[in-house]
Amino acid sequence: MEYVSRKANLSSIFANPMTQSPNSIPKNKAEMSMPEKGKIPAVILVEPQLGENIGTSARAMANFGLTDLRLVNPRDQWPNAKASAASAKADFVLDSAQLHDTVDEAISEFHYIVATTARSRDMVKPVLTPENAALELHRRIHKGQKCGILFGRERVGLHNREVAMADAIVIAPVNPQFASLNLAQSVLLMGYEWLKQSENPVLGRITEFDGPAKEGIAMNKTRPAHHGELNGFFAHLEKELDDAGFLFPLEKRPAMVQNIRNMFVRMAPTEQEVRTLRGVVSSLTRTHLRKNKEQKIEENIKKGRRF
Repeated sequence: MEYVSRKANLSSIFANPMTQSPNSIPKNKAEMSMPEKGKIPAVILVEPQLGENIGTSARAMANFGLTDLRLVNPRDQWPNAKASAASAKADFVLDSAQLHDTVDEAISEFHYIVATTARSRDMVKPVLTPENAALELHRRIHKGQKCGILFGRERVGLHNREVAMADAIVIAPVNPQFASLNLAQSVLLMGYEWLKQSENPVLGRITEFDGPAKEGIAMNKTRPAHHGELNGFFAHLEKELDDAGFLFPLEKRPAMVQNIRNMFVRMAPTEQEVRTLRGVVSSLTRTHLRKNKEQKIEENIKKGRRF
């Protein structure tokens, strides 16, 4: 993929005070949950220009459990304060980054390398989508192979010689008229596909208040209503609708009841929602009866009756 330079919004990073030696424990919970290097692909950034882009790439790596960062001849000095600020506390990725002078040196220890690009470069070489590249990386790492992903310069991407050294090319499905992604976007895209193919990927943040999210409807402290509860609600609702004269004329009542029941069954309410619906019906009924009673009292007062 070829990249467009983009300065990131910088956020201040404050040191986390610890009572123990900073070298003896992880800096944060994110670092504690990261997989070991060797069991994940390395992210190799070739001649990145801006520290901010390195920092936002490190943040994208941390988002998806990638920690092995290799930098090939970065333009600005390293370590880089702007990279740290832009990383949003992903300093543990930056602190362990390895520096290399050339691409040859950076990839020398790897068995399998994929190169990200927006063009096939007219080379006889396997072309993979990010999803299929992630599957291949998982397959090879599971066999004990060391793998890496090459990302090119922000302005011009990877040179043909560098792409030629890769075992496969990765091209993302994008708008062909606007195919350039910035560096952090490209790293994030590959990181997402990597984590998505992992065993038991976690959805969202885990906090002391809630666990990992699961796909589907979150029931929390309730459960789906069973049909006995639904039937009780239907009996309650239909009685009040009969009393209010809504289910009229009688020959249309069966079809009206059927439509009403189908509507509520289709929404698949929880037991809490059924209780809420019954409360709504009861409240409306009480309000209606109270207004009728007040209206009768007013009519009797006008007629001079006493109670």
